[in-house]
Amino acid sequence: MTKAEIIDAVYEKVGGFSKKEAAEVVEAVFDTMKDVLSDGEKIKISGFGNFVVRTKKERIGRNPQTGAPIPISARRVLTFKPSQVLKTVLNPHRTKEDGVDSADGF
Repeated sequence: MTKAEIIDAVYEKVGGFSKKEAAEVVEAVFDTMKDVLSDGEKIKISGFGNFVVRTKKERIGRNPQTGAPIPISARRVLTFKPSQVLKTVLNPHRTKEDGVDSADGF
C-alpha cells in the first residue's frame, strides 16, 4: 500500500474531510512519527505495535564473495514489534490451544 492509497482509505473511511485535508492529516502523522523516531524515542501504538530505534555498534563483517573482513559502521536501525492484537489479526487460525505461545512468535 502506498501513501496515496493510505490517503484515499482515510478519505473514504473517516468522511467529513476533503481529500486534501486527509492528505494533510496523513502527512502530519508521518512527519510526527519521523520526528519522534529521529530523536531516538519509541512509538507505542496500542493494538498495533511498537516502533523502536536501536543503536548498533561498529563491527567486523565479511565480504560474501571474498571472505575478507570489512568494517560495518555504527548505525541506528528501526525495528517494529507487532502487538498481540495485530498478530492475532494476521494469524487468526493460530491459538494458544494449538500449542503456540508468545515465545514462539505468536
